[in-house]
Amino acid sequence: MEKIGIVGGGAAGLACAVMLARKGASVTLLERGERLGRKLAASGNGQGNVTNLNMGAEHYFSDDAEKVARTLSRFGAEDTIAFLQSMGGAFVPDGRGRVYPASRQASAVTDLFRREISRLGINVCTGTQVRSAAYDGKFTLAWENGQMCADAIVLAAGGMAAKNFGTDGNGYALARAFGHTVTELSPALVQLRCDPAAVRGMRGVRTDAHLTARRGGDVLFEGRGDILFTESGLSGDLAFRASSFVRAGDELLLDLAPDVSEARIREAAAKGTREDSLLCIVHGAVARALYAAAGDVRALAARVKRFPLTVRGTLGFDYAQVTKGGVPLAETDDNFMSRKQRGLYLAGEILNADGECGGYNLQWAFSTAFCVAEGLS
Repeated sequence: MEKIGIVGGGAAGLACAVMLARKGASVTLLERGERLGRKLAASGNGQGNVTNLNMGAEHYFSDDAEKVARTLSRFGAEDTIAFLQSMGGAFVPDGRGRVYPASRQASAVTDLFRREISRLGINVCTGTQVRSAAYDGKFTLAWENGQMCADAIVLAAGGMAAKNFGTDGNGYALARAFGHTVTELSPALVQLRCDPAAVRGMRGVRTDAHLTARRGGDVLFEGRGDILFTESGLSGDLAFRASSFVRAGDELLLDLAPDVSEARIREAAAKGTREDSLLCIVHGAVARALYAAAGDVRALAARVKRFPLTVRGTLGFDYAQVTKGGVPLAETDDNFMSRKQRGLYLAGEILNADGECGGYNLQWAFSTAFCVAEGLS
């Protein structure tokens, strides 16, 4: 029986371990943290957005869109739902195609994996940070107080995002030891920093909005969703989605009342005083901030519909959900075995492919895990 070592107990590592063990492989799962699946347990704002029915390569950023499409065609959203339900539980989509556990509890998804891993008898080593990996007829994975030999290894250690979950980029160093390159890395699905003065007084306000991001005359992103004003800028689903497209210096225009026309806002505002002219149109704290920059009713209505902000950057890897960049897909075959070292596989966020907000990154983790398991079968 082939002995396989998996580095990383996140979504990709968990799925790969279960899939391989179900095929009869001897699997050892090595996780640097004290618990498996901590990042998965926080996904979807704690609700567990595991995939999206509106699946396609157009929702991903990568060096090889065709390979992303092939990967998703082999194991897509319906396959992920079936796989997760094979371990128990129920998963249902919302109106935007985002799929959640019926309980809307992300930690329960992690618990499904933990239960299945226990049932399958997979060897789990937590509190184990792999320091080095080498090949000399067999693979050797070494950590502070031990090591293991394996016939094949899977690097599923994640990227640089959300370091509080143990993802500090160590997986890239392990990949480089076998001759792999790593593209430029940047945080994605992350809060945007803007001029603090522009959002002063709005902190903590969550609202439905339409956002347009521009660079020069080009529209980079356009969408509608949830915006949360923070002390330094924007958070919420819509900001996370936009963060994959923008960089410092780009212009944002927010429509803070997307279902109300500018003419209607002017008409309503004319009925009140300056201090109460936006009642039932925008949140009071937002209204007070808008008053400060508007000279009259017409200017006030225009600012509601086109509230300008300039991107100053992001809050960085510590606050990001995923990493943009990684090991180029061209350095692996269609089962994500390394073209540098036979028997070495890569899965999940360590690869140069990241998805939009909405379950796409977990789908990539599960899809690549499936391909790896197929390659090792």
